[in-house]
Parts: sequence; structure tokens; C-alpha cells
Amino acid sequence: MVIENLKHVKSGKVRDIYDLGENYLFVASDRISAFDYVLPSTIPKKGEILTQLSLFWFDFFKDTINNHLVEGDFSKFPSELQEYKELAGRSIIVKKADPFPVECVVRGYISGSGWSEYKNHNSVCGIDLSPGLIESQKLSEPIFTPATKEELGNHDINISLEEMCNIIGKDVSLYLQDKSKEIYSKAASYALERGIIIADTKFEFGLVDGEIILIDEVLTPDSSRFWPIEKYSPGRTQDSFDKQFVRDYLLEIKWDKEPPIPKLPNEVIEGTTQRYLQAYNEITCKELK
Repeated sequence: MVIENLKHVKSGKVRDIYDLGENYLFVASDRISAFDYVLPSTIPKKGEILTQLSLFWFDFFKDTINNHLVEGDFSKFPSELQEYKELAGRSIIVKKADPFPVECVVRGYISGSGWSEYKNHNSVCGIDLSPGLIESQKLSEPIFTPATKEELGNHDINISLEEMCNIIGKDVSLYLQDKSKEIYSKAASYALERGIIIADTKFEFGLVDGEIILIDEVLTPDSSRFWPIEKYSPGRTQDSFDKQFVRDYLLEIKWDKEPPIPKLPNEVIEGTTQRYLQAYNEITCKELK
């Protein structure tokens, strides 16, 4: 989404960023990515869902860690932004943070690429785990598995905590590990009361005036695996309220994860919107229509 007359900084897989001078404007689009590619199909209401769910979590964690949010209510945006009605619901004004070049991934259950590695090596991202685990099983305690942040079209690379220390320093890395686990555990306990398992998620952090804060999106269906507790059954792939639904379709059609990138059929697009909406409704106890 390119907004004329605003200073465009960059566009990521989902978000478009604009320079407002002292702050940035983050706009969440309806684009969806899978296997590190942006798909040609869009998911209606997705940007709004990601934005509103992140706002919920920013408020939820306000006593745990500060974040980059300046304003999330469109009606309180500066007057020069009020004419861009398409921003309503899907945009936030944030502080200009200096992001750390790593993604802080926390896994509470063994699934996805973690399960694939475990089957071959009894480990996840190089962390040795007990033998005999089954797919989607809850781990004895959450594990921290950082990854690099690669440019669009390049695969993020899992790295060890030691490698993360070499990139951003030991003290900061250990702090981010502990804070990521703390945030995940707090969110996972809350979500479980709402009937959702947060199997894993990724956080991003940055620096503002020397303070480490939470940035980007938080615990959305794009960045997390959400499983309905009522259908949870270890030993298989789980039903989910996240973009695994899209990944499963792409695997089903045996896409080789290289261009050309396939379009999604209407039933997958509609099904993804409904899953994202359900995640929002269940977690926030509100309805986004």
C-alpha cells in the first residue's frame, strides 16, 4: 500500500513504513508470505487483524516491557493523516527504534521445521532434546531458537545463542533470551485460558535512547502458531488459527518454493481470513467484523 504525499521508507513482506519526522508510520497490508516469499494473493482484513491484535498485546505487556507504540487510535492521528481513510484500523505510529538484526523465536511445542529437525537429529536448532518426543508435543520448558533477519526472498537462518552473542553481544543476547521466554510464557498462559495454545512465536526488539523495547508485530497469526485446545492431539499436525493453513495448501500442491509463486484459491483465502479473525476474537474477547 503506497500512500501518496507520505515519505515512503521501505516495504517488507507485510508492512509499509513511512517517515513522519520524529516517528514512523507502520501500515499493515493484506499481503501474506509463505516460505519467505510474498504471495500474489492477498487476505482480506489481514492487515487490520494483525494491527489490532498487536495493539492488544502491547497493552497486555505494558508492565513487562516497553514498546515502540506512540499511537494506535486513528482518530488521534495528526490531522494531515486523517484524509487517508485507508489507514484506519491497520496502521500505528511508532518510535524510531534501532532494531536488533535477529528474530527472537520461542518454541513451547515441537512442530514445523523444529519437528523436521528433531526427527533426524533429536534436536531443534541445535538444542538437544529428550528422545521419544512426538509431533506437536509440549516441551518440558520453552526453548529459545534465534534466527537471522534476511531480506525479502531470502530464507531466515536459524542460529545458536552463541552465534547471536557474536552478532549483538552476550549481555544483550542473554537479556533478549530471558525476556522472550518471559513474554511467551505470560502470553501462553493467558491464551490457554481463552482456549488457544501458542505453540511458538517470534519477537523483535530494538533500541530507543539506550532502552531495549518490543517492536514490530506481537503474537499474531503471521508470527505465531495458534492451536485450538479443544482439537489438540499430539502425534500429528494440528488444526490452527494461523498461516499454517496457507503453508499446508502450498505443500499439498507440491510447490517447489521457487518462482513462479502460485495464487491461492478462493477457499484458501476465505479460510485464512476466518482463521485470523477467530484468533483475534478468541484472544481479545472482542469481535472484529
